[in-house]
Amino acid sequence: MDLIINFTPTGMVPDKTMTPYVPVTVAEIVEDVHQAVEKGITIVHLHARDEQSGQPTSSSELYGRIIEGIRSFAPELIICVSLSGRNVRDVRHRAEPLRLDGALKPDMGSLTLSSLNFARDASVNTPDTVLSLAAEMDKRGILPELEAFDVGMINYAKYLAGKGVLTPPHYFNLLFGNIAGAQADLLHLGMMIRDLPPDSFWSLGGIGQAQFTVNAMAVAAGGGVRVGIEDNIWFDTRRSCPATNAELLDRIHLLAQVHERRVMSSAALRSTLGLHKGFGHYGREV
Repeated sequence: MDLIINFTPTGMVPDKTMTPYVPVTVAEIVEDVHQAVEKGITIVHLHARDEQSGQPTSSSELYGRIIEGIRSFAPELIICVSLSGRNVRDVRHRAEPLRLDGALKPDMGSLTLSSLNFARDASVNTPDTVLSLAAEMDKRGILPELEAFDVGMINYAKYLAGKGVLTPPHYFNLLFGNIAGAQADLLHLGMMIRDLPPDSFWSLGGIGQAQFTVNAMAVAAGGGVRVGIEDNIWFDTRRSCPATNAELLDRIHLLAQVHERRVMSSAALRSTLGLHKGFGHYGREV
């Protein structure tokens, strides 16, 4: 199977005091995605930031401007919007980007499958919140990007699939290295991949120093990768060299070349996941 590259340029946490290379403004995010498209990616996972404070926001207006900028040069690229619960608890606000329509409609929306702790804060995803976001995506023809940080979250995804809340094909990001989740260990990776429901496609991401290790194992194992400054601001494990998104992507392409794997096009993954073809038609059938 060709290599899915899920590009995560910004995230919720990195800011300019941590690294000058994190894109924060609409123009910066769009430009980093432009460079990534030229190198080769399959999906972009977007976070919007308030342009004055630099803080994460669920503003549909800002997401719309980012999506409009990206689609001016990449009308086929699969776009996923973040619906994170790290700084916004009200599900109505979290769902704002899902209300974009027409040429600005996202193809996917992130759906973290349970609450979890990070080193300094928490992502709160109650069952009611997960069900509400899943229902909103189903109503609007937007595919959930299922985020799992441990085996229990995958079990919950299978429970929701059994109830008809989630319908195949499924796309998962499996995240490793968080202090309160699965670690960058072959046994942890294998258990989570084994437990995925039928008709699932997956990419592996590593948080902090785990990013390169997990990405390398994913490429070797035939899976996809999630990569970008969202998960890791350093290029090396000694934390002596701040990374750019371009450098992180170049390393993934080198790994793909070594393992003789081609990067999957957005068109190919759109067909696999039942998404519209792009070029003005996004998401999936309602």
